[in-house]
Amino acid sequence: MIRYVVVIISVLLFYMEPIFGLFSPIELNGDFYVLVPRFLIIYLIFIAIYYDRKRAMLYGLIFGLLYDVFFIDIIGLYSFIFPLMCLVASFIVRFVHHHLLVATILTLLLVAVVEIVLFLFYTSIGIKAMTFADFYQFNLIPTMIANSVFILMFGWAFKYILLNRFNQKLLLLQK
Repeated sequence: MIRYVVVIISVLLFYMEPIFGLFSPIELNGDFYVLVPRFLIIYLIFIAIYYDRKRAMLYGLIFGLLYDVFFIDIIGLYSFIFPLMCLVASFIVRFVHHHLLVATILTLLLVAVVEIVLFLFYTSIGIKAMTFADFYQFNLIPTMIANSVFILMFGWAFKYILLNRFNQKLLLLQK
C-alpha cells in the first residue's frame, strides 16, 4: 500500500481541483476574482523535486491527458504543459538547494508560468478575450494567492511523504 501513496495522492488532487474550482469566481466590491486551483501541478512539481523526475513527467503526461479529456476539448495542451513544468523544475533544482522555501518559490513561479502560457494560448485561439492587465489583476494574482495557501498548508507534508518514499525506494534498491 505504501508503494502507491504517491499515485493515490495524485488521484485525490486530480479529483479535488474541480471541487475547489466551484468556489470561484469570488465577488468583492463588484469585481469578480477567479481562483484556479492548481493542486495537481503543484504536487507534480514536488514529485520532480523530492522524488523522481521521470515518474513526475510520466504522471504529468497521464494526468495531463486525463485533464485534457475531462475538462477541456483541446487534447495535448495539459499533457504537454504538465511534464514540461516537471522537467523545468527538476533542471532548476540541480543548481539550488532542496529547501522547502526554495521549492515553494519555484513551484509558485512555475504555476504562474502555467497560467500565463494558458492565457496566451487561449487568447491566441480566441477562447479568452481579455487584456493582460485584467488577467493579471482578476485571474493571476488571486490564483497565486490561493495556490500559495495550498502550498503553505500541504507543502511540508508533500516533502515528508515524497522524501520518505524516496528513502524506501533507495533501501529496496540496496538490498
